[in-house]
Amino acid sequence: MDTLPLVTPEQVGLSAARLDRVRTWMNGWVDSGKLAGMVTCVMRKGELAFAEVAGKSDLARNKPMRADTIFRIYSMTKPLTSVAIMMLYEEGRFQLDDPISKFIPAFANPRVMTGGSRGKIETAPAEREINFRDLLTHTSGLTYGFMESNPVDAAYRAKQDGVDFQTADTSLKQVVERLAQLPLIAQPGKAWNYSVSTDVLGYLVEVISGQPFEKYLKEKVIDPLGMVDTDFHVPAAKHDRFAANYAAGAGGKLDLIDDPGKSRYLAPRKVNSGGGGLVSTASDYLRFCKFMLNKGELDGVRLLGRKTVELMTMNHLKGDMADMGTPRFSESTYTGIGFGLGFSVMIDPAKAYIAGTPGEYAWGGAASTAFWIDPVEDMAVVLLTQLMPSSTYPIRRELRVLTYQAIID
Repeated sequence: MDTLPLVTPEQVGLSAARLDRVRTWMNGWVDSGKLAGMVTCVMRKGELAFAEVAGKSDLARNKPMRADTIFRIYSMTKPLTSVAIMMLYEEGRFQLDDPISKFIPAFANPRVMTGGSRGKIETAPAEREINFRDLLTHTSGLTYGFMESNPVDAAYRAKQDGVDFQTADTSLKQVVERLAQLPLIAQPGKAWNYSVSTDVLGYLVEVISGQPFEKYLKEKVIDPLGMVDTDFHVPAAKHDRFAANYAAGAGGKLDLIDDPGKSRYLAPRKVNSGGGGLVSTASDYLRFCKFMLNKGELDGVRLLGRKTVELMTMNHLKGDMADMGTPRFSESTYTGIGFGLGFSVMIDPAKAYIAGTPGEYAWGGAASTAFWIDPVEDMAVVLLTQLMPSSTYPIRRELRVLTYQAIID
C-alpha cells in the first residue's frame, strides 16, 4: 500500500501469527474458485499492520490482483456522500430536521403506500415530510428497485418512469424528481429500509452548494483527502488496473458480469450516484478510514469538526435495525446494530452474535466489499473484492472474527 509503510503487527498490539490466519483465509476463498481475488488491509493506531493481496483481478486476462487494483465500491460511496452533506450542515445551510422539500419542492406532500393489488398502489398522505436525518439514516420511506419486495420497488424498476441512479442517462435532477412522484413504502422516521436516500443526498449537495454533485465531492472531499484513484469513472491511464466484476453462477462458478475492458465505468456519466457510483482502491479507502478515526482531519486537512463526526457515528435509531423492521440485510443480522448518519453502528456485540466493540461503525458494497472503523480499538479494516451480490458468502463476518482475534494488547 502506498498510504502507509507496514509496521510489525506487535508494534500496534496485534499478533503477526494470528493475522496470518487472515492470509490463509484469503487464499482459501481464492483457491476454492468462489472469489477471483481480494485485498485486505488492517490499520491500527494509525499504522498499517497487514496488507495482503490474493488471486486475480481479471480471470480472463490472467491479471494478478495488485495493491493498487481499482474496484467498484458501490455503497461504500455512501459514507463519502454523507461527509459531503455534513460539511454543508457545518456551514449552517440546513438543520437535520429540515424537510428536504425546502430544497427539492417535488418532495412536498409525500404519500405512503397502504396496500394495493393487481399493480395498483393504494396510498395515504404521509404523517410528515422526509427530513435530512431520515435520508442519512435510511428511515425516509424510500426503497431500492432491486429489493423486489413490494409494488413500489416494482415501480422503481419500470422501463418507463423508473428510478435507477446507476444506469440513468438524463440528469441527477430529473431522476430525483421522478423519484419524488412515487409513493413511500413507510412513514418517514418509522422504519429502516435500505434505499436510494443517499442518492437524494447527492442531489441535495448539488442544490445547496450550487456545484454539480460529482464536482463538489471530488473538490471538497476526495481530492483534499488524497484519494487519488477514487472517482465516478476510471480514466484511460488507469484502465489496466480496473478489476473484473463477477456473480456466483451454477455450482459456485464465477460468471463475468462486468468486463473491465468494456465497462460503463470507463467513461464519465451524466448521472453520478451518491449511493453507489464510485470506484476506489484499498489505499484510498484506508485514507478515508484514517480521516474518520482522526475525527474529521487527515494530514493537516480538516473537513469536519470532531463533534460532527461523533454525531455521525452514534446510533440515531429507536433501538437497533431489527427493532426498526430490518432483522437481516445482505448476509448480516441486524440485531444489536443501529445506524448513524451514513454508517451502521454497533450497539451490542452480544446481541449481534459477532466480535466487535460498541460504537464501531461500518458499511459495505454490493460487490462484497466492506470496511469497519473501531474508535475504541483505534483500528480500521478494508476488504475489497468483486462478487455480486454481497449476500453470496459470509466473508465480512468471517473477516471480522479473524481481525478482532488478532488483538493482543
